Amino acid sequence: MWIEPVLSRIDYIVTVILFCIGLYALIVKPNLIKKLIGMNVIETSVYLFFIASADVRLGPATWQWAGPPEIADAAHAARAAAGQVALVNPIPSALILTAIVVSISVTAISLALSIKIYEHYGTLDTRKIMRLKG
Repeated sequence: MWIEPVLSRIDYIVTVILFCIGLYALIVKPNLIKKLIGMNVIETSVYLFFIASADVRLGPATWQWAGPPEIADAAHAARAAAGQVALVNPIPSALILTAIVVSISVTAISLALSIKIYEHYGTLDTRKIMRLKG
């Protein structure tokens, strides 16, 4: 059946759909705020793509739980005893966290510039601003 392969890749499909929605808003919408929202949707789709593609199991964990056994849950303890605890690469998560912080900064500066543009031109419509430019 065709539905099972599609559902196994649903994270990538959602990523592409979000990217297309953001690209549409960035290209077609004349309002600066809507363009910023489109840019943020594109950034979010890239984050989702990284997180979805970073779910690669690196193999069995080489560590053992050294704490008190009552803290570790029973399922985790059973998997650890059977050698089934997998190690996941933490670097993509750290990169995405850094990218989110940078994205928030870029969005804040862009919104501040949009306010200044509105105060100067009296509009956020890029078509009108381009006509007033000369």
